[in-house]
Amino acid sequence: MAELPIAELPPARCSGRFTISTLLGTEEGGRGQYVPTESSSCDSAQPTQLSGSTLCTRTFGYNTMDVVPAYEHYANSKGVGDTRKGRPSLADLHSILKPDPGHLCTPVSDPQQSNGLTEAGPEEASVEPGTDPVPEPVRFGWVKGVMIRCMLNIWGVILYLRLPWITAQAGIALTWLIILMSVTVTTITGLSISAISTNGKVKSGTMCVCPGMGHEGQGGPKNMLGREQTPQGASTASGGTYFLISRSLGPELGGSIGLIFAFANAVAVAMHTVGFAETVRDLLQEHNSLIVDPTNDIRIIGVVTVTVLLGISLAGMEWEAKAQILFFLVILVSFINYLVGTVIPATAEKQSKGFFSYRADIFAQNFVPNWRGPEGSFFSLFSIFFPSATGILAGANISGDLKDPAVAIPKGTLMAIFWTTLSYLVLSATIGACVVRDASGSLNDSVVLGSLGCEGLACTFGWNFTGCTQRQSCRYGLSNYYQSMSMVSGFGPLITAGIFGATLSSALACLVSAPKVFQCLCRDQLYPLIGFFGKGYGRNSEPIRGYMLTYVIAVGFILIAELNAIAPIISNFFLCSYALINFSCFHASITNSPGWRPSFQYYSKWAALFGAAISVVIMFLLTWWAALIAFGIVIFLLGYVLYKKPDVNWGSSMQASSYNMALNYSVGLSEVDEHIKNYRQGCLVLTGPPSFRPALVDFVGTFTKNLSLMLCGNVLIAPQKQKMPDSRLIADGHTKWLMKRKIKAFYTDVVAENLRSGVQMLIQAAGLGKMRPNILVLGYKRNWRTASPQSLEDYVGILHDAFDFKYGVCLMRMKEGLNVSRVLQAHINPMLKAEERNCTRGRAAPSTVDPTTLAYEQQASTIFQSKQGKKTIDIYWLFDDGGLTLLIPYLMGRKKRWGKCKIRVFVGGQINRMDEERKVIVSLLSKFRLGFHDVHILPDINQKPRPEHIKRFDDLIAPFRLNDGFKDEAIVNEMRQGCPWKISDEEVDKNRVKSLRQVRLNEILLDYSRDAALIAITPPVGRKGCPSSLYMAWLETLSQDLRPPVILIRGNQENVLTFYCQ
Repeated sequence: MAELPIAELPPARCSGRFTISTLLGTEEGGRGQYVPTESSSCDSAQPTQLSGSTLCTRTFGYNTMDVVPAYEHYANSKGVGDTRKGRPSLADLHSILKPDPGHLCTPVSDPQQSNGLTEAGPEEASVEPGTDPVPEPVRFGWVKGVMIRCMLNIWGVILYLRLPWITAQAGIALTWLIILMSVTVTTITGLSISAISTNGKVKSGTMCVCPGMGHEGQGGPKNMLGREQTPQGASTASGGTYFLISRSLGPELGGSIGLIFAFANAVAVAMHTVGFAETVRDLLQEHNSLIVDPTNDIRIIGVVTVTVLLGISLAGMEWEAKAQILFFLVILVSFINYLVGTVIPATAEKQSKGFFSYRADIFAQNFVPNWRGPEGSFFSLFSIFFPSATGILAGANISGDLKDPAVAIPKGTLMAIFWTTLSYLVLSATIGACVVRDASGSLNDSVVLGSLGCEGLACTFGWNFTGCTQRQSCRYGLSNYYQSMSMVSGFGPLITAGIFGATLSSALACLVSAPKVFQCLCRDQLYPLIGFFGKGYGRNSEPIRGYMLTYVIAVGFILIAELNAIAPIISNFFLCSYALINFSCFHASITNSPGWRPSFQYYSKWAALFGAAISVVIMFLLTWWAALIAFGIVIFLLGYVLYKKPDVNWGSSMQASSYNMALNYSVGLSEVDEHIKNYRQGCLVLTGPPSFRPALVDFVGTFTKNLSLMLCGNVLIAPQKQKMPDSRLIADGHTKWLMKRKIKAFYTDVVAENLRSGVQMLIQAAGLGKMRPNILVLGYKRNWRTASPQSLEDYVGILHDAFDFKYGVCLMRMKEGLNVSRVLQAHINPMLKAEERNCTRGRAAPSTVDPTTLAYEQQASTIFQSKQGKKTIDIYWLFDDGGLTLLIPYLMGRKKRWGKCKIRVFVGGQINRMDEERKVIVSLLSKFRLGFHDVHILPDINQKPRPEHIKRFDDLIAPFRLNDGFKDEAIVNEMRQGCPWKISDEEVDKNRVKSLRQVRLNEILLDYSRDAALIAITPPVGRKGCPSSLYMAWLETLSQDLRPPVILIRGNQENVLTFYCQ
């Protein structure tokens, strides 16, 4: 195993006064150097030596290493166990104090930082002298940044051109139901967004740093803690919806929905621009001023419009926000203009078009539905209206540009939903109370009240629209005229301006959202070939390349010039995002993770689940084929990320869920009694550092992968009072090595004073509940003859301990040995020298160098990684150990690399009963259903071995003999005192037959299995009291001179195979 070096800590001295600021500055590498004052004296404590430096401070009136809680101790925390600026490590607080009486110090606290609970974060640190202050990026509050942006994105052409028509079709009552159903989904999603965005700090003030940045030649400058700093002048790359989902659900779902959401926003730019271009085209058509033709006019106007919007976006977020406010005011004015128009007495022209101001009987008639045409159904109208309720993510998409996202997103999003919903309800109710469903628009249709032959509600107001109603040729009225709002309003052109403002503001919002989301996705490097678009420019880190990509996509879809062809898939992609956001909130809540603590409390996990389910249902109700396309893309991208397994750790709810599932299943296993049919061979493998014994790791990994528990154990040998290493860092390095080698195993280590006591700890404590190892796997001790006698005793003692704890034992011997640490060391030494050279050049070198980390890329190949072809796996089932000797080779043969190998079983027998014994063994194996049919009986197993092999065995044990001349037991025990591994003459004579059997078995192995791919054999069990040297001599003799790997397998005498079905 590994022996820890005993390091002497250099003396450290402290004098003078320290403030917390000085203390933190000193820890960061010497910035703000301390200068002692003349009045320095110690009043209550001696300086101490802790982790190579003495840090003195006064906390709560007395001297202590502990520091009070502070903001910077928790900022940018990523993983459990990371040390933070200003907080002493556990070693600093726990190490033995070593006073230095030659120097005195008086720590004095800094009154300005005595409580440590500062509001400023590390990104707000003071500017160093001689440098220009970093320009402050533009930040928005909840009104300008979220509420107005969401309201503009929610309002659109549906408000002006389709809501009156929907009211005529469905009636006021069902129209309100459609509105409220749509708003229910968006409100639940808004609550989920609020909960997720307030569960910690949303991306604001720090860049969306991709994994892998920070290597030489990549990334930006680093601070003293080695973390990536935001470049001067750079702000945030807001991930918006992608950031919320990916950091909550993980990169698999977050990455897929982020990519399609960014694409959907880019196409939405085209959709809104085409809506604007159609309105302009209609105005040109009314005045007979078409540029080319109706279709190409949409293309020309759309391309010019989106180019102008791109220029506004490139001007910066400040100009974009000003443009949005302008659009917002235009829409408000147009809406007020409409409300004013409803109370102005109707002129004869407006009456001819069906407008009669507020009338109770008009309200009553329009309160009930009047379905017409192929779209005259509830769900058809719902599918048309629902896109007008989307757009609630516009504020979250620029979360990085908000002053306080945790406050702005909930408040602004929910207020936007409230005001837009109110506007929809008011518009539906008011226009349904003022305008009849059918009108001719002809001034000649006025009649005297009570005239005969006049049918319909308009007759009571002096108008006869009976003719056009019966012929279904009415051009005006709610059911026929899409521009009813413009007709009702006080000044029609203001409604047209409102349509322009709604379409352009939505297009501009999507044009800003898409590059921001895509920029953060690019920087996370979840997908290949997109990193080019992650670069930001200017103080707001504007994604110029992302803007250009969005522009190209938008122009491509604008050239289609057909709004109905673009809209369906857009709505489905947005709904897919809503479903995942709601599921993120539900999943984070249901896992009960302690890290899920949103400050926004007005949400429900069950409401979030309902929102996710109803969003999926609506997707298929809107357009089933578009829903299938959206789900197909999500599943494809999900599969890619699952396959690539990006090296990111965002503390997602998927991780929390995995922990919960593992915990529940582990506890559930404890409630079920064990059964032979469900036997799993859990292996505790004494690998030391796993990279040092790759063949042992590969061997066990072959038959445990996706099947049973494999646990790599390492005993760190160290004196009791020695400073312990950071075991978590060591374990992470070894685990990464196992993961890169695609070995599904755990790693654990213990610190002990000797190998045997450490293994005893592992045997007793390894595992969890029923998921505990039951086989001890270790390498054969090749140097047992030259090693210290105590290490020999410990090695054999480990085997005894395994049997005492009901473990099976598996020893592996290879001709070339197992330990490749010397080969690895040859690769590591040049790296160590490079580190030393860097240190002499003034570069910071790590305080400790972990050989496993340095050898991470060095993956030694072994025989267990290559295909074996048509060789044999020979099993020598000499003793019945419960079937473990058969089971492990059987599991090996099931693997692809060993699948072509023929398995042969050898058993001992008598020469005169060979056929009968073979039939018995074949029958037994057939009942085990192992598929072993090649059975050989060894009749000559008890023959006397060759004299030269007997002499070799005698020479092997000669250095370990007492040569006591068969003296009595008391004299032998006295001679053996202090050297229990010695073999007395009586023990040699008593075990002579057993010794000769091992010699003979080796001869048989050489005869039958010289060219096998693997040999599995049942070894003898050494009784307690048997000298360790004699037992090792048996194992040495049994397995020597064999080219293939030899596996010495001994079960714990309990059945691991059964031929019963219950």
